[in-house]
Amino acid sequence: MSDLSTSTRTSLINRWFLAHPATVDETYFQHMKFAGSFAFWLTVAGGAALIHALIPALCETTAGQILRNLVVRMNARH
Repeated sequence: MSDLSTSTRTSLINRWFLAHPATVDETYFQHMKFAGSFAFWLTVAGGAALIHALIPALCETTAGQILRNLVVRMNARH
């Protein structure tokens, strides 16, 4: 049996998974989708920056444009 009471488990679940999404008026899954999308595009931007580092003539503005788009998306939420 667990040493955690039901109220303690509920409190932990709320703090770890529900409290922050609620601060931006999202459910857990809405927030997961938004954050996951950000992670995807940041990874793409990082790849473009790496390609640009290796071959400066490629992806000259790709990473910067992705980051500008992400800033617009983030600012539109609040």
